[in-house]
Amino acid sequence: MIVKNEEGVLERCLSSVQGLVDEIIIVDTGSTDNTKLVARKFTDKIFDFKWEDDFSKARNFAFQFASSDYIMWLDADDVVPPESLKKLINLKEEIDGSVDVYMLKYNTSFDEFNNPIFSFYRERIMKNDGTFVWNGFIHEAIAPHGEIRYCDIAIEHRKDRPSDSWRNLNIYRKHIKRGEKLSARESYYYSRELFYHEYYKKCIAQLNRTLLYEDLWIEDRLGAIILKATCLQILKKYKQSRIELFKSFEFAAPRAKALCMIGDSFLEENKYLQAAYWYESSMNQVEEKEKNSFIEKDYFDYYPALNLCVCYFYLNNLKKAEEYNNIALKVKPNDPIATNNKIFFKNKIN
Repeated sequence: MIVKNEEGVLERCLSSVQGLVDEIIIVDTGSTDNTKLVARKFTDKIFDFKWEDDFSKARNFAFQFASSDYIMWLDADDVVPPESLKKLINLKEEIDGSVDVYMLKYNTSFDEFNNPIFSFYRERIMKNDGTFVWNGFIHEAIAPHGEIRYCDIAIEHRKDRPSDSWRNLNIYRKHIKRGEKLSARESYYYSRELFYHEYYKKCIAQLNRTLLYEDLWIEDRLGAIILKATCLQILKKYKQSRIELFKSFEFAAPRAKALCMIGDSFLEENKYLQAAYWYESSMNQVEEKEKNSFIEKDYFDYYPALNLCVCYFYLNNLKKAEEYNNIALKVKPNDPIATNNKIFFKNKIN
């Protein structure tokens, strides 16, 4: 782990892996609170690293102290839930050295019922053989290689406070100012930071540069296309947005989010039949097909169902509108929008 000023969450994280790991290695990048005191309750392997605006350097520094056969990494605001802990203990007993990387689910966003609505697979456990190296000064990652196994085991990212929204963008600016060339992945994530700060035109320009990289990972390429389309929709350029989204079909099976966004663009233009077609298409997608991508669960059921309710209402098909609203309500029983719609339909029928 690499940490900085995490006294509020570190104990929660480390407590969640008790009984699983053989050693805990903490690299502190400049804490001014009681982070180290908390860490000492669990380990004596605590090291200092002078922060250089480069997350990969810090993580690779941490990896060099690992002495076990496999390394598992966590962030301080991560939690291993009890059901995942049991699965990991069982997995550990089965390990025979034939697998190089274990990909685990990473649930990073939750609805009001604590159900994950945003998740993706990450390289979470890998062999300690010196071949697994972190790359990228921000949004760092390890390129999986060798024998890779996907496991239905989830790590939860549970933030307890908002992070500095400008930190990442400022780090990018520092590196760019120094004349450093961004990698394909760094270029894509720099675009995302521009988007988060509502620099939509700058984001589009950066995404255009990103999409020229031949070594851009396919999932980042799809993400870049979808992000560009999102910017265009915000700028009310709906036809251009659709053109971008259609391009994503060249690289992989249509993503549920892309299909919903095409529906959104038609809905904004009051083209309800076209919109309904694309929303229905998104409901036919299978989540398993998107294993390597960012999975936003709402785009498979709740979101398209709610918008289909709108479409069929304006197409004067109240029966079908109500049916789709009931689907949305089944997914989220206490959702205020779908609940109000249910009351509306009941009054309309009466």
